[in-house]
Formats: sequence, structure tokens, C-alpha cells
Amino acid sequence: MVDPRVVLVTGGAGFIGCNFVRHLLDKYPDVQVVNYDLLTYAGRLENLREVANNPRHKFVRGDIRDRESVELVVKRYGIDTIINFAAETHVDRSIVEAGCFVLTDVYGTYVLLDVARKLDVERVVHISTDEVYGSIERGSFTEEDPLRPSSPYSASKAGADMMVMAFYRTYGLNVVVTRSTNNFGPYQHPEKFIPKLIIRALHDKHLPLYGDGRQVRDWLYVLDNCEATDLVMRKGKPGEIYNVASGQEKQNVEVARAVLRILNKPEPLIEFVEDRPGHDRRYSLSMGKIKQLGWSPKHRFEDALRLTVEWYVKNRWWWEPLLSDRYVISDTPWRCS
Repeated sequence: MVDPRVVLVTGGAGFIGCNFVRHLLDKYPDVQVVNYDLLTYAGRLENLREVANNPRHKFVRGDIRDRESVELVVKRYGIDTIINFAAETHVDRSIVEAGCFVLTDVYGTYVLLDVARKLDVERVVHISTDEVYGSIERGSFTEEDPLRPSSPYSASKAGADMMVMAFYRTYGLNVVVTRSTNNFGPYQHPEKFIPKLIIRALHDKHLPLYGDGRQVRDWLYVLDNCEATDLVMRKGKPGEIYNVASGQEKQNVEVARAVLRILNKPEPLIEFVEDRPGHDRRYSLSMGKIKQLGWSPKHRFEDALRLTVEWYVKNRWWWEPLLSDRYVISDTPWRCS
């Protein structure tokens, strides 16, 4: 069992990262958190407003691709555990420009691993995604299944996963990997599926769905993922991969209809548009290994979705400045140009 004292959270100003930072600070009064984020479009100091004055939280602006900066932070603060949330993550953006995904997701992960090896960091937890497995018609992927990524984004994450495992096998670095299904909840950038649905519905704009809208995703509330990540950080076996899922699979069109019901908006707002290239039909993960560690999701999809919708309704200050992004509110939000 690992007992972290000073945790470096990379990408800690992003969606899942900022929720995990709050989780650590709330749950462990003796843990120090160093939050390392480049503050790209998806990482925002506004995500950290609640912890900005917490004496156990230190924010450092930096790039995981910058080896000198990463080394300096690890040495200066005596980091014993690294949690790597930092990544380019949006599939549509990766189709337009894959290069930054390779540099951040693969090379950036390599830098973190090599610094951790050089400076004897006790544990590295790498946060991955179910998308590395590709699509599955029936059944669920286990951690032993081969990787078959479909998009430049998922390929970059698969490359990072393999780099992590190579550092375990070659150097004996204490690493663990989590692969979670689609997260949702507070502070998720409006380019992502559920917040985009909420915001467009609030503006009475059409909700464009790719193809027939029947692509299936397993939806995981972000706070449940934070609990799973925490457990794997402390009790995960070195060199192991842990799938994290909710077991609550929904078609995209079902999610859109649920958002409209909560907001009391008409279903004809849904609009079906041409499918995107390489669009996976269904993701599904087996949860056997993570359950053996003692984790299971606490939130029902319907309840968590209502909480999420309510958060976006009450926190317009947070997302309204982002509406100029072409991936959020334009009339062709799913297109790349």
C-alpha cells in the first residue's frame, strides 16, 4: 500500500484533475498537493477557485513536455507520487491536428516517467481512457484485451499507456494505469458531449448528434472516478491496469433526451448530422479488477445527470466566457475545419 504525502497532480486545472485535487484536499488533511498545469484552453484557474487559498495546495504553471521544469518541481517540493491527468483529449480536435496530441500525450508522459525514474518518485498513476480499446459490439473489454484505437486522440493515449508499461518492465518503475469510461460532472469543458448538450439546450439551439445517435457509451460521474483513482493510487498493484466504469450504458440520443427532459425543452431540438470519421460504435469495460480492490460507483446516471445539469444552470459565470469556442455553441459544433 502506498501512503502519499506530497502529490504532483498534472493537468490539475482541467476537468477530472480539478475534481481530484479537491477530493485529495477534502479527504486527507495531511496530504500536500502540487498542481501542475499549462493552462491551455481546457485548463483554467477558475476551476480551482475553491482551493486557491488552501495552504496545502500549490499551483505551478508548467508543461509536462518541459523536462527541466518537471524536474525542478519534483525536486523542489519533494514529490513522492505523480498522478498524470495532463493530456489533449478531444477527439474532434485530434482529427484536425493530431500533432499536439502526440507531443503532449506520448512525449509528455515519457518526460514524467523518466523524471520519476531519475528522482526515485515512489509511484506514478497514469490516467488513460476506454477509447484505447476501440469499439466492441458485444461484451466488455478486460485489461488484457489488445489496444485498437480509432482516432488520433485514442492512439496517442494508447502510445502513452505502452510507454508507461515499458517503464515498468524495463526499469521497474512503480506505475499503475486507470482506463475509465466517459466522465461527466462539474467543471467539464463545454466542448464535451454532456455540457455541450446542456448549454445548447439552454440557448434553444439544436443538439447535433452524429449519425443515428445510437452510439453507446458508459457514463461515469467524475466524483466516482476520483474515488477509483484514489484507491488505485494507494492499493493498486505495480504494473497493473484497472478499468473504471459505471456499468450504465446509454445511447447518445438517450442522453440528449434526458438532458432535454430535465431542462423541460422540446425533443425536436435533437438534430442528426453526418457521422465523424472513425467513430466508435460502443465502448464497454469489465470492472472485475477494480471491484476486487473494493471500489464500485456510488452514483446512478439519472441522479448524477440532474446534479450536473443543475451545476451548469447555476454556474453560468464559469462557462459563458467559453461560448466563442467553435466546438461549443456554433451551429455546426461537431464539425472540424
